[in-house]
Amino acid sequence: MAFATLTLLEIVLGVDNIIFISILVGRLPADRRDLARRVGLGLAMGTRIALLLSLAWVMSLTAPFFTVLNQEISGRDIILLAGGLFLLAKSTREIHLGLEGEEEGGHAVAAASFGAIIAQIAVIDIVFSLDSVITAVGMAEHVSVMVAAIVVAVMVMMVAAPTIGSFVERHPTIKMLALSFLILIGMALIAEGLDLHIPKGYIYFAMAFSLAVEMLNIKSRKRRTAEPVRLRKQVEE
Repeated sequence: MAFATLTLLEIVLGVDNIIFISILVGRLPADRRDLARRVGLGLAMGTRIALLLSLAWVMSLTAPFFTVLNQEISGRDIILLAGGLFLLAKSTREIHLGLEGEEEGGHAVAAASFGAIIAQIAVIDIVFSLDSVITAVGMAEHVSVMVAAIVVAVMVMMVAAPTIGSFVERHPTIKMLALSFLILIGMALIAEGLDLHIPKGYIYFAMAFSLAVEMLNIKSRKRRTAEPVRLRKQVEE
């Protein structure tokens, strides 16, 4: 039961990771995107397992390092704050490029290198993995069960990642919505780093509701696009 529940939770917690990886690899040439996805998710799995195998260090991250304005800052807080700021900066930049186009000042923006994309994925994997590992530690007693759940969850995500990535690329509005989700997650990470606990259920509900509305919009746009074609065929007949 712990294995099944933890696997499901790891998949849910990994959805934002898949979206982030899909957006990042979208800046690579098409023939290198699948490799980048696999490497990115492989890094996610490796990071989570490495953290699980160092449980004592993970749990010690809650010890305060220093205090700022009566706010105790621990190692975990530093990771969450850094990860949140990174998400905010990266998502804002991607939104800017999406709105303003791929050209700035008349010069085309160079395609991101494979190494740079993998490095960015590796940085944010640490943040997402920390949340996942803390969840795993609280749900299961045996490290072997935690590792097995993480491996199965990442394998499922590897299968789903190409489909999610291509869907995001085909629908620009979904990409903008995904980037907005990442901003929301970044703000939640910063709040968590400052000991302002936001119930995850609120965040997941907001994301699910927004995605449901956007799916209705996509269906509506398809119907409006198909209607003139249907009428033209009727006239021709």
